[in-house]
Amino acid sequence: MIWVFGKTIQMLSVIVDYSNKTKERGENKRASIVVAPSSLTLNWQNEANKFASELKTLVIQGTLNERKSRINELENYDLVITSYDLLKRDIELYKNKDYQFRFIIADEAQYLKNSKTQNARAVKQIKADTKYALTGTPIENSLSELWSIFDFIMPGYLFNYRKFKNTYEVPIVKENDEKALKKLKMLIEPFILRRNKKEVLIELPEKTVTVLNNEMKEEQKNIYLNYLARAKKELAEEIELNGIENSHMQILAALTRLRQICCHPSLFINDYKDGSSKLDQCMEIVEEATNGGHKILLFSGYTSIFEYIEKELKLKNIKYLKLTGATKVNERLKLVDNFNENSEIKVFLISLKAGGTGLNLTGADMVIHYDPWWNISTENQATDRAYRIGQKNNVQVYKLITKNSIEEKIYELQEKKAKLADNMLDTKTKFINKLSKDEIMRLFE
Repeated sequence: MIWVFGKTIQMLSVIVDYSNKTKERGENKRASIVVAPSSLTLNWQNEANKFASELKTLVIQGTLNERKSRINELENYDLVITSYDLLKRDIELYKNKDYQFRFIIADEAQYLKNSKTQNARAVKQIKADTKYALTGTPIENSLSELWSIFDFIMPGYLFNYRKFKNTYEVPIVKENDEKALKKLKMLIEPFILRRNKKEVLIELPEKTVTVLNNEMKEEQKNIYLNYLARAKKELAEEIELNGIENSHMQILAALTRLRQICCHPSLFINDYKDGSSKLDQCMEIVEEATNGGHKILLFSGYTSIFEYIEKELKLKNIKYLKLTGATKVNERLKLVDNFNENSEIKVFLISLKAGGTGLNLTGADMVIHYDPWWNISTENQATDRAYRIGQKNNVQVYKLITKNSIEEKIYELQEKKAKLADNMLDTKTKFINKLSKDEIMRLFE
């Protein structure tokens, strides 16, 4: 079964229920295993200690010998926690152990979206009675990812990938086949439990989302337009020569440059001196909000922009914390607790990819998305670091969008391409590798 939203506590409840029932019947209970991103393993342990203290938990970590020793003892525990990265290294140890878990739980199951990766192959080799996939973004790029998740929890249910592609993916994505869409939805609905905040968390305060536009400064605009014209010409030639399927890297590189110019041209232009209208807008919001007593989560897809934001925060004497992919796992929870508990710290700078999941940051009542991401579900998950159980204040969300730029096109694309995943799973995603040539070239208009 795939669970979307509220996943950790619900899954812990299932494991506790199993433990209690086996105890009542006098049966020998078996361990369950959680496989999660490495950044979330300690979070699972903390949540288990907090909400299911009766469970005996084991985190697989340390050197190879230490992990081997712990794997050899896993039957003495109720809940075993490991990461995708360690599982693929240790898979032979699990296979040699030949242990049948009660449950296997793949957290952030979008890590299994490509069935050919080592992550997916390793997880699918673990033996368990029942399999769960927990995710807020079951469709990130395409329907093939949904197939890969189902291939983990129910191998063969959605056929092999070739048949799935011909029967559902191509008709739905390429031909807008409503009949195929309806049939696929009917097949998967019995195995998906969606936890919709609006339906089950009626006690949550309001959340307001506001899109704020900014106009590029003169030099910034000139740089953008010059690069746009050059990139459009070069990409048209590249696609004509090599075809769109072989040009994805060049397309993404060009789009990245345009997005960076919107954020701050200094991200890739040395000696640029004219500043960034978006940075100015962002700091105006931050200064006004912190003066009003608000605490802010500030997300960006580019950790390099934090260097410029940090300079401004220091100049304005605004205390902040920062979490990126370079932040050590054991430091993440310390940063979270410090932000939530320390009233002096007003801003938390967070990399969208590194901190968009697994954090409880209800100490904040404002979220700023400095730049739009292709996947609106990723943005929503990041916002939900603040807008979740325990939040007592109204949450204000700001999305900063540069006018007449690629950012407007990304935002429009998010809205335009939402229908497929909305109909399927209430997620809103569509990425560059599934766009047509015309759609890609319109991004450069």
